Amino acid sequence: MAKKTSVEIVALQCTECKRRNYTTTKNRKNIQGKLEFSKYCPFDRKHTVHKETKVK
Repeated sequence: MAKKTSVEIVALQCTECKRRNYTTTKNRKNIQGKLEFSKYCPFDRKHTVHKETKVK
């Protein structure tokens, strides 16, 4: 049986085109809120805000 860890994999979704472009890890013990980064969206061809969503 696998160990239960506090690190989880999350997806980053573009706020403009609503596509999940990136995945990253998050330590739930250190970061309680949702992640939010300014990253490049290849579909919009510009830097946009990407927010945390669940990985399906």
